[in-house]
Amino acid sequence: MPRAKTGTVRRARHQRILKRAKGFWGLRSKSVRTATQTLLNASDYEYRDRRDKKNDFRRLWISRINAATRLEGLSYSRFISGLREAGVEVDRKVLADLAVREPDAFKQLVEVAKTGRA
Repeated sequence: MPRAKTGTVRRARHQRILKRAKGFWGLRSKSVRTATQTLLNASDYEYRDRRDKKNDFRRLWISRINAATRLEGLSYSRFISGLREAGVEVDRKVLADLAVREPDAFKQLVEVAKTGRA
């Protein structure tokens, strides 16, 4: 009985790896060994960056809110503090969206934050 080798199984595994490495530069997309190592690093970056994305968006929202509140003559920290005192519970994502798309509604929120009560 002939010895069974890993021919089709190995080929399938290699094809799966090379398919995932498509678009990588040079041997990273053509050599199975290099592609495997690159994919291991890539998965670390994927995991890390999914978490970093949340921080990046929060930073963007804060920048947008700050810019909009400065136009109304108020600092970001005083604005957030005023909203908290007034009992307004709106997250930064929504505030940033209002600042960009609904400037009139955002102005009303700024007035609420200035007075400190809803």
